[in-house]
Amino acid sequence: MVSDLLVQIFDFLQAIYYFLLPILIVVNIFFAITLVFVERKNPTRAVSWILVLLLLPFIGFFLYLVFGQNYRKEKLFSIKKESDQKLTDLMAAQIKEVKEKEEKMTSRWSGAIRRMALLLLQNNRALITTNNQITPYTDGKAKFADLIMEISNARDHVHMEYFILKDDGLGRDIMKALTEKARSGVEVRLLVDGVGSGGLPKHFYDEFTTAGGKHAVFFPSLFSYFNYRVNFRNHRKIAIIDGETAFIGGFNIGDDYLGLDKRWGYWRDAAVRIKGTGALVAQIRFYLDWNFASKDTMDIGERYFHQSPHQEGSTMQIVSGGPDTGWNPVKESYLKMINTALDTVYIQTPYFIPDQSVMDALHIAALSGIDVRIMIPSKPDHMFVYWASHSYAEELLESGVKVYTYDNGFLHAKTIVIDGVAASIGSANWDIRSFRLNFETNAIIYDEKVAGEFKQAYLNDLPNCTELTPAWYASRSRYFKARSSFSRLFSPIL
Repeated sequence: MVSDLLVQIFDFLQAIYYFLLPILIVVNIFFAITLVFVERKNPTRAVSWILVLLLLPFIGFFLYLVFGQNYRKEKLFSIKKESDQKLTDLMAAQIKEVKEKEEKMTSRWSGAIRRMALLLLQNNRALITTNNQITPYTDGKAKFADLIMEISNARDHVHMEYFILKDDGLGRDIMKALTEKARSGVEVRLLVDGVGSGGLPKHFYDEFTTAGGKHAVFFPSLFSYFNYRVNFRNHRKIAIIDGETAFIGGFNIGDDYLGLDKRWGYWRDAAVRIKGTGALVAQIRFYLDWNFASKDTMDIGERYFHQSPHQEGSTMQIVSGGPDTGWNPVKESYLKMINTALDTVYIQTPYFIPDQSVMDALHIAALSGIDVRIMIPSKPDHMFVYWASHSYAEELLESGVKVYTYDNGFLHAKTIVIDGVAASIGSANWDIRSFRLNFETNAIIYDEKVAGEFKQAYLNDLPNCTELTPAWYASRSRYFKARSSFSRLFSPIL
């Protein structure tokens, strides 16, 4: 009886399969044709999604709906663009002195560095500021100790936006510091990402808001169409205190960023503290993001946008990019830095999924005799990205690029240092997601002392690394090579 029942069930399922198969084939062909037109500006991405449809006919299009299709993107971000332009225009009076310094500074700069600064100024309104005192960080304990100190010393306001905020030791320490300042009458605003900081306890913000603190969520996880849960994340990590001090970098807020998570061990990251007019530019970024995400909008006022008292210091630009920008200034800055280098290009990134333009730039630089080095983690936190990264890394070895895996814990720094004279530190990885889908912010610093410190930190990491050579890849198993190649096929949509 049981065997007869199983046979009947099998026959029933087989009949459903043969009935649905031609329908699935027709639907998949329709979806594939649709993809060609939807992704017409990016044929590589279209081919990757078509592969998903062919290999996963039952769930491929559902995956595209969640991860790939950018519902209402143009309409949604056209509103944001209009808001950004309007608010930036209104701030013209506050940044007049800064722009006067830009004109004086760019006229004195020479060669490629000047052209890079002008590119980002004209295409991203990345204001050039020249009076910044910059403190580099490569360790989370030092960075967060200084951040908490600056919060405790705040006189007027504290503004923070972070991709990840966790309910753990560090997260509670930060919230305690913010709550105490709010209770003392200081304006405190906290903006977090709906996915990166999702899953917090229901009453996590109660004490903070009762004390007078304000918080907003960038695209909550249940926002409108479900694909926003994955795409269009606010990946920025920015803090501004009194419009005079800012922190920008790769550290999120959680115990693992202090190296306290045994899975990862020591956490190697990068950030900077900026004291000077660069903090005013970071304030503009927060101002725009907060007013887009929150109904409790900020007003323009002298308290937020006053001239910094510092007179001399490092020159820098703060560059932001995301799905609301036609050209991506973050990727442009990376490409321009590679093309500007004369001697060395040192890159650190946890996720290395470059597009062809970045691959070509690295290839040309290495063949031109420039010392190009890329450092990635030895421990994967996203397996497909990790495997695909190795495929790209192996290809670059043919051009003379040197690739290393960081073995002393987890590498999360997103940096590039060229010639020891200019450096970029921020939230943007070297992958398609940071180039196309996430909102990112980097600080580009034109200063030999600061860039030299990050270059030296890179060199100090090398003894804790394994160099990946052609012989190393040749010794890998067939399974390692197969999964790297397979993952690369889908890298445009990871």
